[in-house]
Amino acid sequence: MKGYVFLAISIVSEVLATTMLKLSEGFTVIAPSIGVAIGYGISFYCLSLCLKTVPLSLAYAVWSGVGTVLTVIVGIVVWGDVFNLYSAIGISLIIGGVVLLNHGNQDEATS
Repeated sequence: MKGYVFLAISIVSEVLATTMLKLSEGFTVIAPSIGVAIGYGISFYCLSLCLKTVPLSLAYAVWSGVGTVLTVIVGIVVWGDVFNLYSAIGISLIIGGVVLLNHGNQDEATS
């Protein structure tokens, strides 16, 4: 369970760092640029702690998939990025893939 807490912290800090990346305007604005470094640092550190107990394939799939979905949501809500049928299908496929990987790993653990 502890590994999943670290994974959640890693995902949230990665999304915050990515958001700061946009605000940094090509690393020309100092505060968001520092936020990028701190956010990604926390993200990778927590991801490494997560990997002590969570399988690599599952952890990375969840980290990248959920991070991508949350980043898309931030883009839509904060910056007015376009949300259309293609976006909805893409998000659904990402979530479906993460669910399938998680289910597959649970089957392996019970065998």
